[in-house]
Amino acid sequence: MDINIGLVDRSLRIGVGVLLLVMATAGNIGAWGFLGLIPLVTGLAARCPIYSLFDVQTCKRDEA
Repeated sequence: MDINIGLVDRSLRIGVGVLLLVMATAGNIGAWGFLGLIPLVTGLAARCPIYSLFDVQTCKRDEA
């Protein structure tokens, strides 16, 4: 499995995912915050299925 998410994209996804999960757990934004699992998992895996569908790649050759 090739990675298709670059370092900046990964960092943003992980940060947003963690933030949403923390806010949902604290009760600030409701259950919708648990959708933060999606960017968190894709960021940790460095692979986005939607990027693969549209042949998008945000990582540089040296990151792959």
